[in-house]
Amino acid sequence: MPDPDAHAAATAELTGEELETWAALATVLEWLPPALDAQLHRDAQLSHFEYGVLYALAHAPDGTLRMSVLAGYANSTLSRLSRAATRLEKQGWMRRMPDPADGRYTLAVLTEPGRSKVQDATPGHVRLVHRLVLDRLTAAQARQLREISRRIVRAVREDGGWQPR
Repeated sequence: MPDPDAHAAATAELTGEELETWAALATVLEWLPPALDAQLHRDAQLSHFEYGVLYALAHAPDGTLRMSVLAGYANSTLSRLSRAATRLEKQGWMRRMPDPADGRYTLAVLTEPGRSKVQDATPGHVRLVHRLVLDRLTAAQARQLREISRRIVRAVREDGGWQPR
């Protein structure tokens, strides 16, 4: 694999195909999140971030995760996650409690109404993900996108982030 630092030193700006590739990815990074947020706000009164929190809890053992683990999955600060958790708690979709195994940690626990909320929100979200991303790609392109995305994620964070189980 080429040394990325050597290439960066060789040129001070992106040009040609590099610029086109970066511009396409940067546009996706800017345009996709607001599209996901808009659908979830309209259909489920959730932000994409809040949906991700509920989704992670719904797929965790016993619907429970340490807040620090959840923050890592969401690539979030504990402060941002705490603000979202406060809103989700006010809606009755999750609750927080001290970790009985180690009181220094706080657990996020999905409630039954929270489980229903994520189940109700998922079909519309999945339809939009299909319409905007998955249905636009061949099976081979989807595999390539998955591998490319994983490589970029590992370049940003060695732990690779949340993985579906």
